[in-house]
Amino acid sequence: MATCKKTKAAAAKKAAPKVKHIGLVKNDSWLEPFEGAIVGRHQHVLDKLSELTQAGKTTLSDFASGYLYFGLHKTSKGWVLREWAPNATEIYVVGQFNDWQEQEAYKMKRIDNGNWELHLKKSQLHHGDLYKLKIKWEGGEGERIPSYANRVVQDEETKIFSAQVWAPDTPYVFKKRNFKPDTNPLLIYECHIGMAQDAEKVGTYTEFKENILPRIKKDGYNAIQVMAIAEHPYYGSFGYHVSNFYAPSSRFGTPEELKELIDAAHEMGIAVIMDIVHSHAVKNELEGLGNFAGDGCQYFMQGGRREHPAWDSLCFDYGKNEVIHYLLSNCKYWLEEFKFDGFRFDGVTSMLYYSHGLGEAFGGYGDYYNGHEDDEAIAYLTLANLLIHEVNPKAITIAEEVSGMPGLAAPFKDGGYGFDYRMAMNIPDYWIKTIKELRDEDWKPSSMFWETTNRRQDEKTISYAESHDQALVGDKTIVFRLIDADMYWHFKKGDENFMANRGIALHKMIRLLTASTMNGGYLNFMGNEFGHPEWIDFPREGNGWGYQYARRQWNLVDNKELCYHYLGDFDEAMIKTIKSIKNFQKTPVVEVWHNDGDQVLAYSRGDLLFVFNFSPDRSFTDYGFIVPHGSYDVVLNTDNKMFGGNNLADDSVRHFTNYDPIYERDGKGWLKLYIPARSAVVLRKNAE
Repeated sequence: MATCKKTKAAAAKKAAPKVKHIGLVKNDSWLEPFEGAIVGRHQHVLDKLSELTQAGKTTLSDFASGYLYFGLHKTSKGWVLREWAPNATEIYVVGQFNDWQEQEAYKMKRIDNGNWELHLKKSQLHHGDLYKLKIKWEGGEGERIPSYANRVVQDEETKIFSAQVWAPDTPYVFKKRNFKPDTNPLLIYECHIGMAQDAEKVGTYTEFKENILPRIKKDGYNAIQVMAIAEHPYYGSFGYHVSNFYAPSSRFGTPEELKELIDAAHEMGIAVIMDIVHSHAVKNELEGLGNFAGDGCQYFMQGGRREHPAWDSLCFDYGKNEVIHYLLSNCKYWLEEFKFDGFRFDGVTSMLYYSHGLGEAFGGYGDYYNGHEDDEAIAYLTLANLLIHEVNPKAITIAEEVSGMPGLAAPFKDGGYGFDYRMAMNIPDYWIKTIKELRDEDWKPSSMFWETTNRRQDEKTISYAESHDQALVGDKTIVFRLIDADMYWHFKKGDENFMANRGIALHKMIRLLTASTMNGGYLNFMGNEFGHPEWIDFPREGNGWGYQYARRQWNLVDNKELCYHYLGDFDEAMIKTIKSIKNFQKTPVVEVWHNDGDQVLAYSRGDLLFVFNFSPDRSFTDYGFIVPHGSYDVVLNTDNKMFGGNNLADDSVRHFTNYDPIYERDGKGWLKLYIPARSAVVLRKNAE
């Protein structure tokens, strides 16, 4: 009887249906208690997708074509201008062509769904004309820039912004029509067009193309992440307070010159990623969308959620289909019209949570599924990723996100939000904390390794030691934290002091550890590769409206009498080493050894072995590691004289493993190395 019961129980167990989990949960069983929320969010996106595409009768790309309908367009017969302004009672087009006066010939007609339209003859508008909308509403009126304006300029005298008719007789034609970004791995050079020049002025698209792109190409980076593209009234906002989402900033030149820059980058094999800001918008009413037609909530949230509590800006209402239409169309516009290769989405954490992530600890999975998340914003971000990859399957999307929301960079089919990468924002914070709070003797390699490799295995990340955030006035770059004022007094060759030498050594080691442990890509901010000595401080009253600190001093790295070129040369060699292994980012990071007492760390990736000695004062002779049998050659050494090191080791020596019967069955032996204090070395295993 006992046997019978056992058999029945086993049969019942066998017959029980296997629970099918969504991909996110399948990959991470700790998410199982929250599967309902994950599936719910996924279904919400599917429902919204069905609504926007008429149950699949059209595509998301078809939906996101607002820029082809709205805005000003040249036709075979003349011009057509359309605008969405449901709260308006009258709209006139005013400009240079009618002395900025309301005229019946330039009065828009209300059509359907809160839209307005105006047809004009060819003679009524010309390329280069300045114009605005004079919008009237119940109880008020005001001049506004069209929401889809593709060219906005500022008068140098009055500082007033106006839309400009942009329809050149010979628009720029791309030479490179099809471009596939190199993501094996993705090596990003984050940059800002205006401050990219050495001169104390606002740089241009053309100057960047001619002067800076060749530097980036030489350094080995295969992508640029360009900030401040969309027009913004205040230069010092770094491009993060956008007023005109469809207008490339005229500070840097014309739309055609931007296209030429992107084309030139593609011809060099460099992808161009736009830093896109859909997390908020500038509050300005005359220049932006803040009170477009007498309705401050036409594009933005109502009540207390309208204004961002920390950013002095307005928060989009992602629950409105018209707003989704505007923002999705914006993504497609930059991809189609300018051939951008993708986007780094700014402020994703702010979008995901009702609290904008402010004051949140995010200590466990429950913090991501407690009802404090904005499902409409999540849906928008997911739809944006679906659209971008529909328009260009090779496109790159990166999320700037600090909370650690699971699934952000996971495929949509698995319940993810569809980003290709997420920023590893924990890493720069870790390095800052380490440099600020710990003595050099207390730096722990185990902690470094854990922090740089701590990520969700099913989501790719962009590793970085520092970005533009750390270079801004009020913060400090790594090189400044390490060397401080001695940067100005002891960075001439032969005059280096202890602080300079220490900083040079650690700057290289920090960047090598960060870059070499990536699982997706690596990012560097413009100039930081050579330890740029200045912070970023845009022209303002407090600095006499000067450009001294809103530029990159390339003369410093070009000057071979100074130490900056050591860091720049090392960065180039580091990137070259990483690129020497195809799909470097996919090769497993295997810890070989760490000893916090010695401050030594070793790990391997493919045939490369990375060895670090963070001790400030202890060098080790015949320090042993268990590694695969064979011979090893040095391919990179931070202590090499050409990188400002002491040249204490002979890098020409070939290193052979020593036999040990204990490890013989595993095909391994002892590799004995001399590793000087505060240095790192990369060795390559030779083919047998």
